[in-house]
Amino acid sequence: MISVSAVGTLVPSEPACVYRSRINLHGIINFHKKIQLRSRVVCAVEIKNAEDFKFPSFLSSYLSREAPIKDSAALKMATRIQRLPVETDLSERPIMSSCVMPLRQNMEATPVVLLHGFDSSCLEWRYTYPLLEAGGMEPWAVDLLGWGFNNGEGVKSYNVAAKREHLYKFWRRYIKRPMALVGPSLGAAATIDFAVCYPEAVSRLVLIDGNVYAEGTGNMAKFPKSLAYFGVSLLKSVPLRTWATFLALSKMSRSRINDMARVGRLHCHSPHWADATVDFMLSGGYNIAARIKEIDKKTLVIWGEEDEIVSMKYAKRLQEDLKESKVQYISECGHIPHVEKPEIIANMIIDFLNDEHAEESTSE
Repeated sequence: MISVSAVGTLVPSEPACVYRSRINLHGIINFHKKIQLRSRVVCAVEIKNAEDFKFPSFLSSYLSREAPIKDSAALKMATRIQRLPVETDLSERPIMSSCVMPLRQNMEATPVVLLHGFDSSCLEWRYTYPLLEAGGMEPWAVDLLGWGFNNGEGVKSYNVAAKREHLYKFWRRYIKRPMALVGPSLGAAATIDFAVCYPEAVSRLVLIDGNVYAEGTGNMAKFPKSLAYFGVSLLKSVPLRTWATFLALSKMSRSRINDMARVGRLHCHSPHWADATVDFMLSGGYNIAARIKEIDKKTLVIWGEEDEIVSMKYAKRLQEDLKESKVQYISECGHIPHVEKPEIIANMIIDFLNDEHAEESTSE
């Protein structure tokens, strides 16, 4: 019997085990016996073939190595992924950094920067992003360094400090004004870490089912490198990705879970993915619980009431630790509300930012 302990949280685009949890691989392989119990489709998805879309050249090679993806929202968003050069101290050459940027920038609006969770990509926002755009927001879906579809050639480190510096340099080069920073799951830890270090770059925070109280990667930081690479190879496996999707979502059909697992592992075909993930694991990961109380920005905390990955009790703890925060819960929703309930998440974010603009107008 083999068991795996990994970092992060379980979602279609961030397949790792809950901190300190163990998963029996025999159960993973045979989980299809249980999945028939979950028959409610989370949201309607238009089915199309990848041949109907035109993808950037770097992404086409990834798609060619994966089983066909049918989710048209993922395919549509993939056509908009681009790589922008970002100069940092992490590489001798600019890092070609992947993101989905707004069709136009509105300098009077607050930019909304959408991060993703552990070992994920900007495709995690495929359902919510277009709703934010249609709602008049200026959304940026940005891949954290080492994950997503960034080109990691020549990058020296992928630890927390490196991810923070990369995001800051991206913000300074392209966004250039205070942003609303949105982080789901482990992305919430990245959000808090960034806001503490660069408060001038952030106007408001949105934390979604935030995995922010874990003590980094724990004992995995002490793994021999060979064992770390073995663990990372499991993260890429189809059974673990599919099991991760099954656990992360409240209810979903088997066909949807299989397709979402393919979307979630697409970025793993990057030639630098394994090195980046191992480097992050061995570096110790995010350990930011002690710094949460330093945040003085208005914060919206969102939590799915059926989250089986990160306990809902942490929503209340966040509300207590953050100076200016409010919590909103979503019923019949698991760990990734922006996938399960995109309309609700989009409206929550829009209303939260519209409140900010209303306050500014009143003060004037």
